Amino acid sequence: MNESSPRQAASAASKRKDARRNQQTLLDAAAAVFVTSGVDAPVREIAAEAGVGLGTFYRHFPSRADLVIAVYRHQVDTCAEAGPALLAAGPTPFAALEGWGDLFVDFLVTKHGLAAAMQADSAGFEALHAYFLERLLPVCTDLLRAAAAAGEARSDLDAYHLMRGIGNLCIGTDTDPCYDPRRLVALLLAGLRQSP
Repeated sequence: MNESSPRQAASAASKRKDARRNQQTLLDAAAAVFVTSGVDAPVREIAAEAGVGLGTFYRHFPSRADLVIAVYRHQVDTCAEAGPALLAAGPTPFAALEGWGDLFVDFLVTKHGLAAAMQADSAGFEALHAYFLERLLPVCTDLLRAAAAAGEARSDLDAYHLMRGIGNLCIGTDTDPCYDPRRLVALLLAGLRQSP
Protein backbone atom coordinates (compact mmCIF):
# COMPACT_ATOMS: atom_id res chain seq x y z
CA MET A 1 0.00 0.00 0.00
CA ASN A 2 1.26 3.46 -0.85
CA GLU A 3 2.23 5.60 2.18
CA SER A 4 0.54 8.66 0.71
CA SER A 5 -2.86 6.92 0.46
CA PRO A 6 -3.99 7.75 4.03
CA ARG A 7 -2.85 11.35 3.56
CA GLN A 8 -4.61 11.58 0.20
CA ALA A 9 -7.78 10.12 1.68
CA ALA A 10 -7.66 12.59 4.57
CA SER A 11 -7.07 15.45 2.13
CA ALA A 12 -10.00 14.36 -0.05
CA ALA A 13 -12.28 14.06 3.01
CA SER A 14 -11.20 17.53 4.13
CA LYS A 15 -11.99 18.96 0.68
CA ARG A 16 -15.44 17.34 0.72
CA LYS A 17 -16.07 18.77 4.18
CA ASP A 18 -14.98 22.23 2.99
CA ALA A 19 -17.22 21.91 -0.08
CA ARG A 20 -20.24 20.99 2.09
CA ARG A 21 -19.50 23.87 4.44
CA ASN A 22 -19.20 26.29 1.49
CA GLN A 23 -22.48 25.03 0.06
CA GLN A 24 -24.27 25.48 3.42
CA THR A 25 -22.79 28.97 3.75
CA LEU A 26 -23.94 29.85 0.23
CA LEU A 27 -27.45 28.53 0.88
CA ASP A 28 -27.76 30.53 4.11
CA ALA A 29 -26.40 33.65 2.40
CA ALA A 30 -28.70 33.24 -0.62
CA ALA A 31 -31.75 32.83 1.62
CA ALA A 32 -30.83 35.99 3.55
CA VAL A 33 -30.17 37.97 0.37
CA PHE A 34 -33.40 36.73 -1.23
CA VAL A 35 -35.38 38.06 1.76
CA THR A 36 -33.84 41.54 1.48
CA SER A 37 -33.14 41.87 -2.25
CA GLY A 38 -35.42 39.33 -3.94
CA VAL A 39 -34.70 36.20 -5.95
CA ASP A 40 -33.14 38.18 -8.77
CA ALA A 41 -30.40 39.54 -6.50
CA PRO A 42 -27.00 39.62 -8.19
CA VAL A 43 -24.85 36.53 -7.71
CA ARG A 44 -22.02 38.81 -6.56
CA GLU A 45 -24.16 39.93 -3.62
CA ILE A 46 -24.80 36.34 -2.55
CA ALA A 47 -21.14 35.37 -2.90
CA ALA A 48 -20.07 38.45 -0.92
CA GLU A 49 -22.60 37.65 1.83
CA ALA A 50 -21.20 34.11 1.99
CA GLY A 51 -17.60 35.32 1.92
CA VAL A 52 -16.68 33.21 -1.11
CA GLY A 53 -15.57 33.94 -4.66
CA LEU A 54 -17.72 33.69 -7.77
CA GLY A 55 -15.84 30.55 -8.84
CA THR A 56 -16.91 28.79 -5.64
CA PHE A 57 -20.47 29.99 -6.17
CA TYR A 58 -20.70 28.66 -9.73
CA ARG A 59 -19.01 25.38 -8.78
CA HIS A 60 -21.93 24.70 -6.46
CA PHE A 61 -24.72 26.34 -8.48
CA PRO A 62 -24.06 26.47 -12.23
CA SER A 63 -27.40 28.22 -12.90
CA ARG A 64 -29.84 30.43 -11.00
CA ALA A 65 -32.44 27.65 -11.23
CA ASP A 66 -30.04 25.30 -9.42
CA LEU A 67 -29.62 27.90 -6.68
CA VAL A 68 -33.36 28.58 -6.37
CA ILE A 69 -34.19 24.88 -6.02
CA ALA A 70 -31.38 24.33 -3.51
CA VAL A 71 -32.42 27.35 -1.40
CA TYR A 72 -36.04 26.20 -1.40
CA ARG A 73 -35.13 22.68 -0.24
CA HIS A 74 -32.61 24.04 2.28
CA GLN A 75 -35.21 26.34 3.82
CA VAL A 76 -37.80 23.54 3.99
CA ASP A 77 -35.26 21.32 5.74
CA THR A 78 -34.23 24.09 8.14
CA CYS A 79 -37.85 24.79 9.04
CA ALA A 80 -38.59 21.08 9.47
CA GLU A 81 -35.58 20.53 11.73
CA ALA A 82 -36.40 23.59 13.82
CA GLY A 83 -39.79 22.27 14.99
CA PRO A 84 -38.55 19.41 17.18
CA ALA A 85 -35.61 21.51 18.41
CA LEU A 86 -37.91 24.35 19.47
CA LEU A 87 -40.27 21.90 21.16
CA ALA A 88 -37.40 20.32 23.11
CA ALA A 89 -35.80 23.62 24.12
CA GLY A 90 -38.81 25.92 24.45
CA PRO A 91 -40.32 26.92 27.75
CA THR A 92 -43.75 25.69 26.55
CA PRO A 93 -45.15 23.91 23.50
CA PHE A 94 -47.07 27.06 22.55
CA ALA A 95 -43.86 29.13 22.69
CA ALA A 96 -42.30 26.53 20.37
CA LEU A 97 -45.27 26.90 18.01
CA GLU A 98 -44.85 30.70 18.02
CA GLY A 99 -41.11 30.41 17.35
CA TRP A 100 -41.74 28.00 14.52
CA GLY A 101 -44.38 30.35 13.13
CA ASP A 102 -41.74 33.10 12.89
CA LEU A 103 -39.37 30.77 11.01
CA PHE A 104 -42.19 29.67 8.74
CA VAL A 105 -42.97 33.32 7.91
CA ASP A 106 -39.31 33.89 6.99
CA PHE A 107 -39.45 30.86 4.71
CA LEU A 108 -42.73 31.91 3.10
CA VAL A 109 -41.55 35.43 2.38
CA THR A 110 -38.66 33.93 0.42
CA LYS A 111 -40.81 31.13 -1.02
CA HIS A 112 -43.11 33.52 -2.88
CA GLY A 113 -40.16 34.85 -4.86
CA LEU A 114 -38.79 31.36 -5.39
CA ALA A 115 -42.15 30.14 -6.68
CA ALA A 116 -42.37 33.02 -9.13
CA ALA A 117 -38.85 32.26 -10.37
CA MET A 118 -39.81 28.62 -10.99
CA GLN A 119 -43.15 29.06 -12.73
CA ALA A 120 -41.68 28.04 -16.08
CA ASP A 121 -40.89 24.59 -14.64
CA SER A 122 -44.31 23.44 -13.39
CA ALA A 123 -43.24 19.80 -12.86
CA GLY A 124 -40.24 20.93 -10.82
CA PHE A 125 -42.37 23.30 -8.79
CA GLU A 126 -44.96 20.58 -8.10
CA ALA A 127 -42.20 18.26 -6.87
CA LEU A 128 -40.90 20.99 -4.53
CA HIS A 129 -44.40 21.70 -3.25
CA ALA A 130 -44.90 18.00 -2.51
CA TYR A 131 -41.56 18.02 -0.65
CA PHE A 132 -42.70 21.11 1.28
CA LEU A 133 -45.90 19.37 2.43
CA GLU A 134 -44.17 16.07 3.18
CA ARG A 135 -41.56 17.72 5.41
CA LEU A 136 -43.52 20.52 7.09
CA LEU A 137 -47.04 19.18 7.70
CA PRO A 138 -45.87 16.57 10.24
CA VAL A 139 -43.77 19.16 12.08
CA CYS A 140 -46.63 21.64 12.34
CA THR A 141 -48.97 18.80 13.37
CA ASP A 142 -46.62 17.78 16.19
CA LEU A 143 -46.34 21.37 17.43
CA LEU A 144 -50.11 21.87 17.39
CA ARG A 145 -50.74 18.56 19.15
CA ALA A 146 -48.14 19.30 21.83
CA ALA A 147 -49.64 22.74 22.50
CA ALA A 148 -53.16 21.25 22.65
CA ALA A 149 -52.04 18.40 24.93
CA ALA A 150 -50.48 20.96 27.27
CA GLY A 151 -53.81 22.81 27.39
CA GLU A 152 -52.25 25.86 25.73
CA ALA A 153 -53.98 25.71 22.35
CA ARG A 154 -57.30 24.80 20.86
CA SER A 155 -57.39 21.44 19.13
CA ASP A 156 -59.92 22.23 16.41
CA LEU A 157 -57.47 23.47 13.75
CA ASP A 158 -55.29 21.14 11.72
CA ALA A 159 -51.75 21.88 10.54
CA TYR A 160 -52.68 22.19 6.87
CA HIS A 161 -55.17 24.97 7.55
CA LEU A 162 -52.83 26.77 9.93
CA MET A 163 -50.03 26.67 7.36
CA ARG A 164 -52.40 27.90 4.63
CA GLY A 165 -53.58 30.71 6.89
CA ILE A 166 -50.03 31.81 7.65
CA GLY A 167 -49.20 31.53 3.95
CA ASN A 168 -52.13 33.72 2.98
CA LEU A 169 -51.07 36.35 5.50
CA CYS A 170 -47.61 36.45 3.89
CA ILE A 171 -48.93 37.31 0.44
CA GLY A 172 -48.15 40.89 -0.47
CA THR A 173 -44.85 41.27 1.32
CA ASP A 174 -43.03 41.44 -2.01
CA THR A 175 -45.22 44.28 -3.31
CA ASP A 176 -45.68 46.35 -0.14
CA PRO A 177 -42.49 47.14 1.80
CA CYS A 178 -44.56 48.54 4.69
CA TYR A 179 -46.40 45.26 5.23
CA ASP A 180 -45.06 42.92 7.91
CA PRO A 181 -47.06 39.70 8.13
CA ARG A 182 -45.58 38.82 11.54
CA ARG A 183 -48.09 41.01 13.37
CA LEU A 184 -51.04 39.28 11.72
CA VAL A 185 -49.51 35.83 12.16
CA ALA A 186 -49.06 36.64 15.87
CA LEU A 187 -52.77 37.52 16.03
CA LEU A 188 -53.67 34.29 14.26
CA LEU A 189 -51.62 32.26 16.73
CA ALA A 190 -53.05 34.23 19.66
CA GLY A 191 -56.47 33.12 18.42
CA LEU A 192 -55.38 29.51 18.86
CA ARG A 193 -54.54 30.05 22.51
CA GLN A 194 -56.74 28.03 24.80
CA SER A 195 -58.76 30.18 27.18
CA PRO A 196 -57.79 29.52 30.82
